[in-house]
Amino acid sequence: MIVVEDLVKHYGRFQAVQGLSFHVREGEVFGFLGPNGAGKSTTMRIIAGLIQPSGGTVRVGGHDLAREPIAAKAITSFIPDRPFLYEKLTAFEMLELVGGLHRMPRAEVARRGQALLERFELGPWADGLVESFSHGMKQRLVFAIALLPRPRLLIVDEPMVGLDPRGAKLVKEVLREQCEAGASVFLSTHTMEVAQEVCDRIAILSRGRIAALGSMEQLRAEADQPGSSLEQIFLRLTEEAEADPRHGAAAAAEAAP
Repeated sequence: MIVVEDLVKHYGRFQAVQGLSFHVREGEVFGFLGPNGAGKSTTMRIIAGLIQPSGGTVRVGGHDLAREPIAAKAITSFIPDRPFLYEKLTAFEMLELVGGLHRMPRAEVARRGQALLERFELGPWADGLVESFSHGMKQRLVFAIALLPRPRLLIVDEPMVGLDPRGAKLVKEVLREQCEAGASVFLSTHTMEVAQEVCDRIAILSRGRIAALGSMEQLRAEADQPGSSLEQIFLRLTEEAEADPRHGAAAAAEAAP
């Protein structure tokens, strides 16, 4: 679903992303973890088509992002860490707006939009103004909007911010449902428990490079910590990568498809 090769992004003399290469398979939740400033959000925004890379290539669903940006974006939904909503619209009007941008038939928007509002426990507030919603309700509405056009790729940056335990459980269920339906989820989070629970494979970044990539068992082997939690692995590998940026490069290459 995603193929990233030798991706580079620099801002003046600062190199935020340094030659990233990885694949995201169809039907998997791919975790993208790293300390603040590791290059996660930059990479996600490049894949979503919001910013241009300084070098390298990105393909989404077989579409080269540089040559076919509209085709790549048409199958992608992106939920940033600080999503924007028109607060003077109702929840259903927000869905209608997005459905119109995707040129979806009004009848389909009405049918699928209502189903998504019900799925995210927002059905009774379909005609409520967004400005009256709690933070958690807004977060769930953003998910409903992102899933409306049936994206083949869902990019999510910090999905659990502001969600109560019930809302977080619901979102985790929906992420797995998307993969079971054949879509791919590209997920960045600082919540290690969430990543360990829902991700099929995980890439750990440090200073714009991949320190390790693989399943939990592969990451445990890379960190030489059998039976350890993702948090323990994360701390070990990022500390080693900061000490030696080349650490983990071979393991990451072996873990990629």
